[in-house]
Amino acid sequence: MGKYELYKDTAREYRFRLKAGNGEIILASEGYTSKAGAKNGIESVRTNSSIDTRYERKQASNGRFMFNLKAGNYEVIGTSQMYITEAGRDKGIESVKLNGPSAPVVDLTGE
Repeated sequence: MGKYELYKDTAREYRFRLKAGNGEIILASEGYTSKAGAKNGIESVRTNSSIDTRYERKQASNGRFMFNLKAGNYEVIGTSQMYITEAGRDKGIESVKLNGPSAPVVDLTGE
């Protein structure tokens, strides 16, 4: 089973990452100024992760593959890691679809 990790980065911004059951990060958020904003981002991933059209599949200039998950307003709510192959990226999307809707949140902020 996957999980969301809610944490503060070195710039003191709140972020979350979605990890697959094997511990691999499959989606990472932007920085938020408030914890509530990051929690809203998690809820947006839960809502949008099962909708295939919300995934923007991309190939980077270095030839690697990645994806963005977008909300209904087309704002990016999460970005994947880089994958060597298109098939690897597509497996990452399937993992977000599987884990995103119901993964528990682990709060690492210490607040």
